[in-house]
Amino acid sequence: MLIAGFPAGAWGTNCYVVAPAAGEECVIIDPGHQATQGVEDALKKHRLKPVAVVLTHGHIDHVASVVPVCGAHDVPAWIHPEDRYMMSDPEKALGRSIGMPLMGELTVGEPDDVKELSDGAQLLLAGLEFGVAHAPGHTRGSVTFRMPEAADVPQVLFSGDLLFAGSVGRTDLPGGDHAELLESLARVCLPLDDSTVVLSGHGPQTTIGRERASNPYLHGLAAPRRGM
Repeated sequence: MLIAGFPAGAWGTNCYVVAPAAGEECVIIDPGHQATQGVEDALKKHRLKPVAVVLTHGHIDHVASVVPVCGAHDVPAWIHPEDRYMMSDPEKALGRSIGMPLMGELTVGEPDDVKELSDGAQLLLAGLEFGVAHAPGHTRGSVTFRMPEAADVPQVLFSGDLLFAGSVGRTDLPGGDHAELLESLARVCLPLDDSTVVLSGHGPQTTIGRERASNPYLHGLAAPRRGM
């Protein structure tokens, strides 16, 4: 499997391009502020053809380039319905003081084709499987994407702004809820194997095992019992 990631724009948001191998179809995850050129560079370098954009949530630092990227390649964007409004009204999702100086240079709006994500969905895109888990707390419509273990790589979790290396997503913006975030961490992250690689919306990669052992926000949390 091929995963090419890079931090983009003023917020250093990680964008990922995922494919079975070079020269094949791919999925783009979270093309945020000023991510367009990085996406095109990755596509050219690895000879990839996009089939979809998938979004972990609707904050502008994760979706600012979704319109030009989807338009250039005539592909749909997938987002949870509770965050869909953020593509057209980013200020409502951020509050009055966050990132407003940049709003004039951002592309605001929806791409031509928007599809909605649901909890527990299994997306089959570009020959890859993405398990969707609704994970509110950072935003009401935050999701994670989990890829099962393959022959050459362990299980991978694209955690968006739910879980970072040593930290978690902020909950002080509209739609944020700290108690919900902790519940999402316990339900979505803690049941995963320690070897699961976590590729988050900001910062370096980590593993579930490393975060379980050292992330202060996970201390005291317990994974839900099976069947609950």
